[in-house]
Amino acid sequence: MSETPSLRIWLAGARPRTLPAAVVPVAVGTAVAIDADGWSAVCWTRVLLALAVSLLLQIGVNYANDYSDGVRGTDDVRVGPVRLVASGLAPANQVRVAALLSLGLAAVAGLLLAAMTSWWLIAVGLSALLAAWGYTGGPKPYGYLGLGELFVFVFFGLVATVGTTFAAIVHVPWRSWVAGVGVGALACALLVVNNLRDLPIDSKVGKKTLAVRLGDERTRTFYVALIGVAGVSVIAMRNVGALLALLVVLPAWPVVRKIRQGAVGRELIPVLGATGRLQLLFGALLSIGLVVF
Repeated sequence: MSETPSLRIWLAGARPRTLPAAVVPVAVGTAVAIDADGWSAVCWTRVLLALAVSLLLQIGVNYANDYSDGVRGTDDVRVGPVRLVASGLAPANQVRVAALLSLGLAAVAGLLLAAMTSWWLIAVGLSALLAAWGYTGGPKPYGYLGLGELFVFVFFGLVATVGTTFAAIVHVPWRSWVAGVGVGALACALLVVNNLRDLPIDSKVGKKTLAVRLGDERTRTFYVALIGVAGVSVIAMRNVGALLALLVVLPAWPVVRKIRQGAVGRELIPVLGATGRLQLLFGALLSIGLVVF
């Protein structure tokens, strides 16, 4: 193994397919701000900083998970995206540095955002950083306790969406919270597919994800329920334009069917990609609906 992994390897370790979970809440939070106060009220510099924070946190989480799972040995057998440490593509200490660098840059962007809006955002940012590292890192990683979906819902759903709206217009309309529920539900759906794919291995190595705790059948039901929650959140926004996001039900149907028909292992890799595309489509349709109509 070379001492300096190539850029291609680092990009693979950043797991680009997970980045919609970082982009969608920023887009939706901004759209809610425009719907509430108009284009002219939005501070685009702060929106870009919010996007930087969200993307860097997601990348930092991915590297941190790669490092922590790799040194624990729980990634030794995987059927999903490449793991840098477990596969020997990058030294563990370099992956750890990449995680800390990404999270550190997120902290810098967050500090700038707090200085431009409100210093209480520092507390929110610190919580997000601790959650990013604690998912699989530390002595008691909450991802091993079945709490991963809860934290994803909170930080990549509510916090990211509502935080972006606040960054854009320095107040939070109630629709931002409701939109955050839908965004968070689909972010959780991504994690559910990932954990469903890894369920047999995780159960053997003692990684008690929510999928391990629920079991195969109930995890599949949970996935379908999350898709449903996203749809209900759109209706609950009581905005005609927002209803455009309900069109996501058309491409969602074959994905849900594959889950319900019992896809396992490598069969779930395209389902993971399709769920990411569903989240992107949901965010795009919801944002367009809020801004245009």
